[in-house]
Amino acid sequence: MANKEILICTGTGCLSSGAEDIEARLVELLKQHDLEKEYPVKEVIKKTGCLGPCSLGPTMIIMPEKTFYGRLQVSDVEIIVEEHLMKGEVVSSLLTEDSHHHPIEDYTQIDFMKGQMRIALRNTGLLDPNSINDYIAKDGYKALHKVLTEMSQEQVIEEIKTSQLRGRGGAGFPTGLKWEFTRKAVGDQKYVVCNADEGDPGAFMDRSILEGDPHSIIEAMTIAGYSVGAGQGYVYVRAEYPLAVKNLSLAIEDARLAGYLGEDIFNTGFKFDLEIRVGAGAFVCGEETALIASIEGERGQPRPKPPFPANSGLWGKPTLINNVETYANIVPIILQGSSWFNSIGTETSKGTKVFAIAGDVNQTGLIEVPMGTTLREIIFDIAGGIPGGREFKAAQTGGPSGGTIPPEYLDLPIDYESLKKIGAIVGSGGLIVMDDRSCMVDVARYFLDFTQDESCGKCIPCRIGTKRMLEILERITIGEGQSGDIDRLISLGNTIKETSLCGLGQTAPNPVLSTLQFFRDEYETHINEKNCPARHCKALVGSYTIDPEKCVGCGLCAKKCPVEAIKGEKKQPYKINSDKCTVCGVCVTTCPVDAIS
Repeated sequence: MANKEILICTGTGCLSSGAEDIEARLVELLKQHDLEKEYPVKEVIKKTGCLGPCSLGPTMIIMPEKTFYGRLQVSDVEIIVEEHLMKGEVVSSLLTEDSHHHPIEDYTQIDFMKGQMRIALRNTGLLDPNSINDYIAKDGYKALHKVLTEMSQEQVIEEIKTSQLRGRGGAGFPTGLKWEFTRKAVGDQKYVVCNADEGDPGAFMDRSILEGDPHSIIEAMTIAGYSVGAGQGYVYVRAEYPLAVKNLSLAIEDARLAGYLGEDIFNTGFKFDLEIRVGAGAFVCGEETALIASIEGERGQPRPKPPFPANSGLWGKPTLINNVETYANIVPIILQGSSWFNSIGTETSKGTKVFAIAGDVNQTGLIEVPMGTTLREIIFDIAGGIPGGREFKAAQTGGPSGGTIPPEYLDLPIDYESLKKIGAIVGSGGLIVMDDRSCMVDVARYFLDFTQDESCGKCIPCRIGTKRMLEILERITIGEGQSGDIDRLISLGNTIKETSLCGLGQTAPNPVLSTLQFFRDEYETHINEKNCPARHCKALVGSYTIDPEKCVGCGLCAKKCPVEAIKGEKKQPYKINSDKCTVCGVCVTTCPVDAIS
């Protein structure tokens, strides 16, 4: 059983749904059935990070068969032990099915994983993040050894430039150029910083990498330190990521003990060390100059640019800043070569991109696909399409800084240039899918409410401009929209984009301007007819009614109604008490036969 491994996901998502109880029950049963010799717990059971298919968690993979069990309950563990581990028989009832309802045993062949190409996520879900030996077994620290013993600073940077890797934090700036600028900058001290202040709603790409593969970031930052001439690095992580902080802290300690951090790494005379800085969770600290201010102990507010951090960053010294996903691509590029990496993707957007896909899809989670993959492939092939057979309405990429993609662009390649042409951005990788029940005016209001609340307040366009835009949107969604509101939103949005101090302020109007570009008719209906076509805005809906011809009397709506406004008898049409109904819409989303309108 030397190659036998039982991988249990203990990323944040699976932990929240009971992964620890599943692991504890597995240990208990191995002892109970006297299987410890055949399956030594410390060697066989590996508590991993997130593999990606979050909606299937908690998950377990049995290697080397690659057998994938999802949506596990504690009671399932006994069946797995008695059938799979003791008899060698796969428990088919616990397998995930494909789109044709055929059970799939091999995790690489489930629909959610088949269309992926994992580079940044190459190790997440497949190794124990708290074991440096696991990382070394997967060629860990080989790239660092190669760089320090075989390559000059210029050669490393040239390799990154030739790969055409672009920053994965949102702006898409060429990574190699940023490294070159920092190396050439004059300074007696230089710094390398990892931006792990991931603040977009629904985004968890960086968190999952830090939780599941922290050594890959340590190795990449050390390579970056050598390349630009820095001896000290900082990882800036938000406090809402306690597991990421814990796993990264342990990995840094282990790397120091193993000689991969500290003095005289690989006996080359190069020294480099890392520290973690925990941020308080301000969205604006995702902007690099605000992040620098926060590390320095100042209030997290952006600073005018130029000077850029490459010339004057942390404590006024040349500073290289990349986000987690960008660093996660460095080791594979060094080991497999720049030509391999730039053969993936499109002409101007090379490599892969990690997305956190959420919203109205059958399978939510973390995916990594080649640049140029279409939205249709992501939503319908990987994520399993829209639940309940409903229609796709839009996808929001780039979070509060991004834009909306309507159905007519489902086959548009997802890359930097293609999305820019339609007013959207790749961003850091948040991808929220919406079905035909989503109100695009309210979507814009939601994102603007977020950015307005998170504005640092330093510059007037962002502080005041977003507040005025939000006030207009709030009026529109409660039926008080006025003639000229659309023009006012466009004018304010363009002014904020042109005059805000930092990138976050400059992109804050994007969700509004994007939804106006593709769904202007919804705004006009809200304003002119005082009606919400999606039946979402409570003040414009009126009251719900149940069509007795369609109602099958299942009673699901009554069970879900938070104010008990729905009454009826099983297999008979139900009725809504309009006096008690708060028009929350829960019944509409619950009804399996669309009988409520």
